[in-house]
Amino acid sequence: MTDAPAPTASARPWEGRRLHVLGIAGAGMSALAVLARGLGAEVTGSDRAESRYLDGVREAGIAVTIGHDAANVPAGDDVEVVRSTAIPDDNPERVEARRRGLPDVSRHALLGDVCAAHRVIAVAGAHGKTTTSAMVVHALQGAGEDPSYLVGGILRSTGRNVHVGRSPWLVVEADESDRSFLETRPEIAVVTNVELDHHGTYGSLGELEDAFRTFLAGARERVVWADPTLDRLLPPAASVPGGGDGAPGALPGGGAAHRYDVAALEARDGASRFVVGDHEVALRQPGLHNARNAAGALTAAALTGADAAASAAAMASFPGTGRRFEQIGVAGGATIVDDYAHHPTEVAATIAAARTLAPRRVVAVFQPHLYSRTRYLGDAFGAALATADVVAVLDVYPARERAEDFPGTDGLTVARAAADHGHGRTVLWLPTIADAVERLPGVLRAGDLCLCMGAGNVDAVARGLVGAPAPA
Repeated sequence: MTDAPAPTASARPWEGRRLHVLGIAGAGMSALAVLARGLGAEVTGSDRAESRYLDGVREAGIAVTIGHDAANVPAGDDVEVVRSTAIPDDNPERVEARRRGLPDVSRHALLGDVCAAHRVIAVAGAHGKTTTSAMVVHALQGAGEDPSYLVGGILRSTGRNVHVGRSPWLVVEADESDRSFLETRPEIAVVTNVELDHHGTYGSLGELEDAFRTFLAGARERVVWADPTLDRLLPPAASVPGGGDGAPGALPGGGAAHRYDVAALEARDGASRFVVGDHEVALRQPGLHNARNAAGALTAAALTGADAAASAAAMASFPGTGRRFEQIGVAGGATIVDDYAHHPTEVAATIAAARTLAPRRVVAVFQPHLYSRTRYLGDAFGAALATADVVAVLDVYPARERAEDFPGTDGLTVARAAADHGHGRTVLWLPTIADAVERLPGVLRAGDLCLCMGAGNVDAVARGLVGAPAPA
C-alpha cells in the first residue's frame, strides 16, 4: 500500500466553496451534500418533496428548501449549482443559474471531486455492492477506524447511508448503472461480479466489461472475487496465483490484484461460519453470496492496514443494510422478508439463502423493475422464481421508463415464464400492491418464509402484510 498523504475530511479543504444542490432529497445527492459539507463547503439545496434522507442533511447544517424556485439559488457569482440526473433543463433554478452564468455541475462531477479529497475504497459489481460496502465500513469500524462512507442503502447500525469520519478513507458504493463508478478513481477497487443488467447504458457485455477494466486499471489495489471470468478484467500482466487464497499478483506500475473467496462454509440456523485467509468469520446473514461479500470486504479492509483479526471478529455483529434480507415481521405465522433483489442472479441467491432457514415453504413475491430489464431477462426471472414453492408476480415498476416504449412487456411476461419453469407450482398474477396485500394472507401458512423482492416499492407489500409503517 502507498503511504502517500491525501486530503482528509477533517482538513476541511473546501472552505470557501459554495454549492447549491438540486434534488437534495435523493439518496445519492443527499449523501454527496453531507460529504461536501464535511469537507468544509457551504451547502444549500432544494427538492420537490421531503424524504427520509433530509434528516441527516439538516443535521449536517445544510439549509433545505422544499419546492423549486429561482429565488432558492443563493446570491453571489461563486455559487456552483449541482444537479442530479432527474433535474430537467427547464427547472427554474437551473434556468436562473444559466441566466447568472453560474457553473452547472453534474452529480458525476461532484462525486469525482468528493472522491479526490479522500483515499477511496470503491465497491462495484452487478450484485452485492451495497452489502459489501456496508461490510467494509463495519470491518474498519470493528478495527477502531472511523471511515467516511457513501453507500446506496441504509446501514442498520447507524440509520444513515452517509457519514463524515475522522479517517482519510472514504468507502463508496460505486454504481456502474450510469458509469458514475468511473469517477471514483479508487486506491482500492473491489469487484464482486459482473453481469449485464443495465441495458439502457451498455449495448453488450463486452462494453460493460470494458468499463470495469477502466475502473480496475486506475486502482492501486484490485480486489476481485475468485471467479476466472473476472481475471480478464485485470490489466494484462495481473496474473493471480492460487485458488482464491488472497495471494496477490504483481501488476505493471505497482500494486496488486487480490482474489477472494470463502472456505469451510457452514450454514446453521440462518447464520454462517467460514474462513477468510487466516481468520474464522461468523455472520448473521444467510447465504453463500453474503459470505463472499464478507470475504471481499475483509480483504479490502486489510489492505488499508486495519487489524485483520479485529475486522474479522467484528463481522459477527454486522446487522445488515436496509432492504437486504430485512425481516419486516410475521403475518399469520409466516415470516415476511423484504429484499432488493432485482436481477435473476439475485433472485435465485435470495431464495437459496431463504432455504437455509428451513421454512415450511418459500413464497416468492416479485415486482419486476424496468421494462427494459423485464424484456431482456423475463425468462431468466421465471426460471429463478420457479425455485420457490409459490410465486406471486406484480406488474413492472417503471421507474424512469414508459410502458409505451416497450409494447408487450409487463409483469405477466415474468409470471408466464415462472409458470413455464415451475412444473405445476402455484404462480399468482397480482398486478398491484393492493392486489398482493389483499390476496397473500389467504396463501401464506404458518412456518412459511415470504420474500418480497424488487427494486421498486414492493416493500409496501411486506409492510402491508404485517401492518408495519413505511420508513420515515
